[in-house]
Amino acid sequence: MKRIQKSIIIKDLEKKIVLLVGPRQVGKTWLAKDIAREFSKSVYLNFDQISDREIIERQAWLPTTELLILDELHKMSGWKNYIKGVYDTKPESMRILITGSACLDIYDQLGDSLAGRYFRHRLLPLSLSELRQINEPIDVEKLIERSGFPEPYMAQDSVEANRWRLQYVNSLLSTDVFEFDPVYNIKAMQLVFNLLRNRVGTPISYLSLAEDVAVSPTTVKKYIQILEALYVIFRVTPYAKNIARSLLKEPKIYFFDTGLVQGDDGAKLENMVAVSLLKHVYARTDYKAEACALHYIRTKDGIEVDFALSCNEAIEQIIEVKLSDDALSKPLAYFHEKYAYPAVQLVKLLRNEHTRNGINILKADNFLSQLYM
Repeated sequence: MKRIQKSIIIKDLEKKIVLLVGPRQVGKTWLAKDIAREFSKSVYLNFDQISDREIIERQAWLPTTELLILDELHKMSGWKNYIKGVYDTKPESMRILITGSACLDIYDQLGDSLAGRYFRHRLLPLSLSELRQINEPIDVEKLIERSGFPEPYMAQDSVEANRWRLQYVNSLLSTDVFEFDPVYNIKAMQLVFNLLRNRVGTPISYLSLAEDVAVSPTTVKKYIQILEALYVIFRVTPYAKNIARSLLKEPKIYFFDTGLVQGDDGAKLENMVAVSLLKHVYARTDYKAEACALHYIRTKDGIEVDFALSCNEAIEQIIEVKLSDDALSKPLAYFHEKYAYPAVQLVKLLRNEHTRNGINILKADNFLSQLYM
């Protein structure tokens, strides 16, 4: 299946290194090899492979290589300084594409920042918007049930998709977390992971989780940071003009794989919307250089709206998500009237789209399919 970012990546490769990051099994390697087909002389090397690792360490590829793809390079000690040297001494005709299943800027913090030498591309699961742009059928039910990860989404049936997910989770918790950071209490880590699956869309208290798991809040926070760095989950923080204050408040946690959510249908829908909005925000940041972010809004009295899209720290739009009730959300109306925030209510099952009190009530799939990416 074609990925919408392919042409953008090829264009960026002409100018700088491209760092392609995102969740495990989201399609990074497939996309990298698809891009390689556009070049007559390309080399793909994976640092996890011993034979490839030797070539990487000796820089033993041919100087006539047009595209050099280095997969999982962040696992190499001092990888940033290594790639800086490769980039600064490469032939002018060589392009460099680096892929990884973790936030590459987390690794090797003391290494060279590569400032000015790379473009970052974050590849996320398929969304309704991407499916529309690549002329694939739009199926919101399928996206919620299976997620936008290519393999389960394109599986022949739900059983095949669920088999993929079991292997995916097992690999994450038995291998990936240890490669990132040694976790000595794996049972506690697994328990935190499972508790988060049941608390999607609700503000997370590290203290409450710590009491449930019988570990310290600091340990819980560390586990969540690891899962976030590995693109398993992402945090949505409450909006505040003072960003430091926002980060101190309780975040909401969502999964990149909507199929992992164990809540009700409303939680699964909200998670799918969250992934779609985050993908839209990342695309605007990476490709339009717009300082956008995804938040939620909550007052001290508990009045809450699901999502707030912001740019340059100013709210562009507030969004409430509902399964079937098209009655106007009171919290949404409150923030719209009090602060004049543009507002939209997304409803999965809606007969007719309409506007009420200046707020657009729209079909969720229609709105999401029209996002930037």
